[in-house]
Amino acid sequence: MHRTDSSFRRHAGGGSLRRFSFRRKPTRESVQEPTSTWSFNSDTHEWQLLRDDGAQIQLVYNKSEHIPLKDFAAEIRGGKDIKEFLLSALVLLDVQDTSIWDLLEIILRRIKQTSVPHNGGASSTQSSSLPTATTTMISNTVISSGSSGHRENLNIDEIKQALFVNDRVRILAKTLQATTATETNWTYDQSWLAIMCTSPSIVKRHVAIARLKNPCNLGRNCQEARFIVFILSPMKEKGTKNFLETGRTFATIFADIELRAKLLKATTQQEFISIIDKHTDNLMEQQTSTARNSFIDPFDDNTNSSELLKVKTYYCPILSDICLDFSRRLPHYLSDYYDIFKTHRGSNKVISTAVFLYFACLLPSIAFGVLNSQVTNDQISVSKAVASQCLGGLFFSIFAGQPLIVVMTTAPLTLYVKVISILCAWYRTDFRDTYALVGLWNSFFLILFSFFGVSKVMKWSTRSTEEIFALFVSIAFLVDASAHVYQNFAWNYSTTACKQYDEYWKLRRMNKTIPTNLTGDVLEEPCSRDSSLLYLLLTLGTVWLGTFLYKFKQTPYLTSAKRELLADYALPVAVIIMSLIGSLLFNKINLQSFPVDHENIFVLVRFKNVTLKQILATGGLGFSLSLLMFLDQNIAGAIVNSPANKLKKGKAFHIDLFVIAILNGWLSLFGLTWMHGALPLSPLHVKALADTEERVEQGHIQSVIVKVRETRLTVLLSHIFIGLSLFMRDILKQIPMPVLDGLFLYLALTSLDGNQFFERVTLFFTEQAAYPPNHYIRQVPQRKIHLFTFFQVLQLLILCFLGFSPILYTKLVLPIWLVAMVAFRYRILPKLIPLKYLRSLDQRL
Repeated sequence: MHRTDSSFRRHAGGGSLRRFSFRRKPTRESVQEPTSTWSFNSDTHEWQLLRDDGAQIQLVYNKSEHIPLKDFAAEIRGGKDIKEFLLSALVLLDVQDTSIWDLLEIILRRIKQTSVPHNGGASSTQSSSLPTATTTMISNTVISSGSSGHRENLNIDEIKQALFVNDRVRILAKTLQATTATETNWTYDQSWLAIMCTSPSIVKRHVAIARLKNPCNLGRNCQEARFIVFILSPMKEKGTKNFLETGRTFATIFADIELRAKLLKATTQQEFISIIDKHTDNLMEQQTSTARNSFIDPFDDNTNSSELLKVKTYYCPILSDICLDFSRRLPHYLSDYYDIFKTHRGSNKVISTAVFLYFACLLPSIAFGVLNSQVTNDQISVSKAVASQCLGGLFFSIFAGQPLIVVMTTAPLTLYVKVISILCAWYRTDFRDTYALVGLWNSFFLILFSFFGVSKVMKWSTRSTEEIFALFVSIAFLVDASAHVYQNFAWNYSTTACKQYDEYWKLRRMNKTIPTNLTGDVLEEPCSRDSSLLYLLLTLGTVWLGTFLYKFKQTPYLTSAKRELLADYALPVAVIIMSLIGSLLFNKINLQSFPVDHENIFVLVRFKNVTLKQILATGGLGFSLSLLMFLDQNIAGAIVNSPANKLKKGKAFHIDLFVIAILNGWLSLFGLTWMHGALPLSPLHVKALADTEERVEQGHIQSVIVKVRETRLTVLLSHIFIGLSLFMRDILKQIPMPVLDGLFLYLALTSLDGNQFFERVTLFFTEQAAYPPNHYIRQVPQRKIHLFTFFQVLQLLILCFLGFSPILYTKLVLPIWLVAMVAFRYRILPKLIPLKYLRSLDQRL
């Protein structure tokens, strides 16, 4: 019997055997526990925790993120990335290395040995084969712009350091891998792995694919790898061509198990490449043929056919569209008054938005009232403009179908009033009578448009047309504010008195004799350069403070609730603070203010000297004005009802147009200013009532609307406050004119948020690596994007020429040009840019 280190004996309490050991049990004192020490590495400026056995303890941060599969039908880089790889492919077949470190060493050396043509010559001979793999390779040329014929300075050691966490922890830093999810479980797809890396030592992307001869264990989540896709990208690369987007391209095709099965059977490099090429073509065909949900156009009637037939049966077919609007909006009418209080922060949103609209509607109406007063010899005064804004806003908020639209007089309407005033002076007709006749004709045509459902033709007006007009309105605000600043400098800064003061003090400093023309009564005329400088500072200060508070919710300061509160009250706070600074701190400086009269506002037009010829002539002006209002109102409605705003209660374009017609006919009889749905106030009203979410994609912050509170209370309350302001005319007179100009600039700047036309204009001056990851950047070639933007800029320049030209009759052509822009979009532009690209650039989101 052999002696063992243990024996058995019978337990005293029974017949079972009990095993015991002859070995000495270790005590706590006899166990050698490893000790650790702290040291500071001066090279890396990091603390290190080292154990006595030589092990180094480090922290590793892991983060997993969902990446969508590539859309080869819509995203242009999908097919382009594969085709570029096929033209200059680096493929390694049946690699025997089982270490990821050695495998990447092979791939990097192959990339470095890639031949480059010299001065247009043929490529050099290919590199020798590696002993550890049966490989084939097509020349992978590296020609950077401005340095043709120069080899890349590829630093293998630097790239290998970037591939892993560090030299000791051999964990790959950037990888892409697929997962397979079922209803009960999910697993990693362990047969392939995409490894990504960036390096400053390369000038173009490199892609290599390695097929391992035997399954290899590359880590906990990739224990049976057969394919390695390696992507090496420059540090600065266009967003659609960076390492992540390139990795998405190849990861999408390798996620298909059928492709991997075919690639395993490939015997040659040409067959391997051919399989990838055919699979890519089939994938593009499948994704193109798959039915896609098109974006809903706000002008398309999505009411079911049975409901439409019912409306046409019980009502006159001519009125069917306006009746559909009534049937869609009437059930929500009462809820428009109380729904908002059921939402989070509903009461606060009502107050903050009402205060915002109070200033945003009151101050522009004052400014446009000043302009109308100047061109009409006070026949349309500031008081009338404020009264018109009050009555129009109240009327529209109660009877309109879409209460989120804000109505007010606009710059194009002010230009139109100027045209009527000049024509009345030419033909010596009464302005009030002519103004009222034009307004009544305008209302007549608008009623016809609403009854016959003409608003449906606006579905041909695409997003680009609407954004061009919105940018034109912003430019109009900018032009008005700049013109006022220029006029103030012309009146107070570059005057004859100031020049004489300059010459006088120049001679005094030089101790020269002062001429008699620079003494006495000549220097008693004041030089008000301080007024011009204060005017400029208050204008810029208003827009700076307003935009700073408007963007304050994007800062890390205070709490989120306080940041949102400051953003909600950005405009009122800016106006009040700058008005106090101008009227109190600098009260000794003479600042320009707007005139306020106390005359009777509501004086009915008598039509005493109206002739038949005058009635017919004003019909043409009224029709042109109706086109302008029709387009402006529907464009404002389309932007408000955009699918991106996620409104729930439906649209009502024909009701809104009918309400605008009645409103303007009534205002015309009293000589009050016309109004319609206004840009940019209507979209800003929607944003003020919205809950938004900031999303970061590849370093770019995008604000996405989560929901919008649809209510009538904000417009109603704000215009009640505007009506009460008529009893505080002397207090309103204390608001300096530069604050009104700063308000114009604030509205112009804040309306640029979300305007894709303006974003594409900035791409002309933006580095390609900094392009935002928008859908059109992924789906449309860069040249087509710039070509489309160029045509938009051209249309905007023509629109600005017609709107701001000193030639009188060009302003009457402005609404006709808006119609011509729609025709250009559908008849000419598709011949220059393919339709699939136009859909991506011009779709409503």
